[in-house]
Amino acid sequence: MANISAVVLSKNEENNIVDCLESIEWVDEVIVVDDNSEDRTAELAKKKGATIYKRSLDGDFASQRNFALRQAQGNWVLFVDADERVSEALASEIKNQIPASPTDRSKIKNNYDGYFIKRKDFMWGKELKHGETGNIKLLRLAKKNSGKWEGKVHEEWKVKGNIGQLKNPLFHYPHQSITEFLGEINFYTNIRAKELYGKGVRVNLVSIIAYPKAKFFLNYFLRRGFFDGIPGFLVAIFMSFHSFLVRGKLWQLQQK
Repeated sequence: MANISAVVLSKNEENNIVDCLESIEWVDEVIVVDDNSEDRTAELAKKKGATIYKRSLDGDFASQRNFALRQAQGNWVLFVDADERVSEALASEIKNQIPASPTDRSKIKNNYDGYFIKRKDFMWGKELKHGETGNIKLLRLAKKNSGKWEGKVHEEWKVKGNIGQLKNPLFHYPHQSITEFLGEINFYTNIRAKELYGKGVRVNLVSIIAYPKAKFFLNYFLRRGFFDGIPGFLVAIFMSFHSFLVRGKLWQLQQK
């Protein structure tokens, strides 16, 4: 039985998938859950030795990740997005914490059920050290049966037990063009607005105006996004726009 499985969710990621999979070649099993890509994503992933599952996302990221958990054979599961790369230092650290082979388990004592991993974002040629993503950490590595994912978007892995934190980072290369960034904002805000509407959340004019302004102030000033130059400013603007679109679309749903 495999000891570490890695999971990648994909949708039209032919420009990212090879680099992503090459950064996790050291695990025992690689699973790609593909949301019916229309490009060469699945073909390229298969050539890299991944096990491919075709499954529609249907606006529910937690469901997609929980499906992947059920398919994984490993005792531990590492989730990596297609636009992320596991650094060599992080790979070494994970192997030091969790043996890559079940026969080596007796050599490593591990009292944790999951690990937070720091993530470094790189956009338009610059590492973003401040703002919304400047100090982000994500629970991406855990025992298979320790919990489940919750939330249709901005989903979280709810793991029971002791949670540690790894020192070395995951590298993230999102939104490599403004056009791509805006397209993804439109996609994610559709899901988020529907999720909030389903939970009974309602908005008014004050919240539609106030939330985006507060989001920009938080990311650009309080979280010092201005230190990241023009990329930092653009990210603060776009994340404020994200907040505006969620509430604008939620208001539209209320009118129906």
